[in-house]
Amino acid sequence: MIQNFINGLIQYEFLQNALLTSIIVGVVSGVIGSFIILRGMSLMGDAISHAVLPGVAMSYILGANYMIGASIFGIAAAGLIGFVTQKSKLKSDTAIGIVFSSFFALGIILISFAQSSTDLYHILFGNVLAVRPSDLYTTLGVAIAVILFVAVFYKELLVSSFDPVMAQAYGLKVQAIHYALMFFLTLVAVSSLQTVGTVLVVAMLVTPAATAYLLTDKLSVMILISSLIGGISAVVGLFFSYSYNLASGATIVLTTAVFFIIAFIFSPKQGIVFKKKEVMAIEEI
Repeated sequence: MIQNFINGLIQYEFLQNALLTSIIVGVVSGVIGSFIILRGMSLMGDAISHAVLPGVAMSYILGANYMIGASIFGIAAAGLIGFVTQKSKLKSDTAIGIVFSSFFALGIILISFAQSSTDLYHILFGNVLAVRPSDLYTTLGVAIAVILFVAVFYKELLVSSFDPVMAQAYGLKVQAIHYALMFFLTLVAVSSLQTVGTVLVVAMLVTPAATAYLLTDKLSVMILISSLIGGISAVVGLFFSYSYNLASGATIVLTTAVFFIIAFIFSPKQGIVFKKKEVMAIEEI
């Protein structure tokens, strides 16, 4: 079975594109997802990943590149959530729920106006085996931009993620950093559409990073582990997808879930097994 997968990689260009794109998405999701987890913004990732749907539908209807429409609506959703939170008594989770559900509902309505729902179905649930070279290059470009952003502003992101009040006291533009992070989060969400779809993209943003969070207390190590888990999950998930004719996005996401379960149970410091042994040791004392 493994040999068949390797032979397929050698023979078929579409499988090569799928593998490379999946790995890139897994790695970059791990990078940006680490900050999403630390900042408690998992709901924001979910909101943006769903809010891009009307942009995708609108682009399809107008015959434009879906990346453009999705990016516009994703950024608009992030800005609107921030505006509603700042200008009202509502908490951020409430604003996220309102904006995310409204944008998603608008997307569903726009889909009904589209002549064909095939491509839009792939956007919802992903179809990495249909990735074109142009999609691969776009994903690679987004990944490079995200990694450069994190590398250049690592200290600012570190401080503002752990203590935004202190960061503001030091003169850091916390709001600007936040919206910059939202911008790159949108780009990652949009570039992941073809791989895992809008429904599952939040899992790629959250699960590898959450797994890494259970394994280390150091941000730089967390980013590396999260990226590694994302990349390995992409390879393993695509292998099962190709071998058993399963949905690619779902198999990749389920692979990340398996890594999380393993870390949740066996993590050296946070795992259930470790905590159980710790309790038993205390009881013996």
